[in-house]
Amino acid sequence: MNPLARSLEELLPDRISSTYRCFILLRTALVVSTVCAAFLIPFFGFVMALIGSLFSILVSVILPSLCFMKIVGKKATYTQVSLSIVIVAFGVICGVLGTYSSVLNIVKSY
Repeated sequence: MNPLARSLEELLPDRISSTYRCFILLRTALVVSTVCAAFLIPFFGFVMALIGSLFSILVSVILPSLCFMKIVGKKATYTQVSLSIVIVAFGVICGVLGTYSSVLNIVKSY
């Protein structure tokens, strides 16, 4: 929530965004709007699980390994390349299974 709140504060004039009252009200409004969305959207949890299974695996497992292989390049040892490929493959499998499970839950609830 904090990056979103900071971005919104930057859009406000300095005399308003620098006050403690604005700090509290903006963050409270964001939390309340998130809770309202969770209550009003019938399968909000399943949608969040879908987003999480897609992007958290991508950002935390797959991309770091790919970036490591890109940065190290030809200087990587056979073991490093092999482990990076195994980690990427494991991440892709987990991402596909998580996405499949989330989509299945959404279809069942719909």
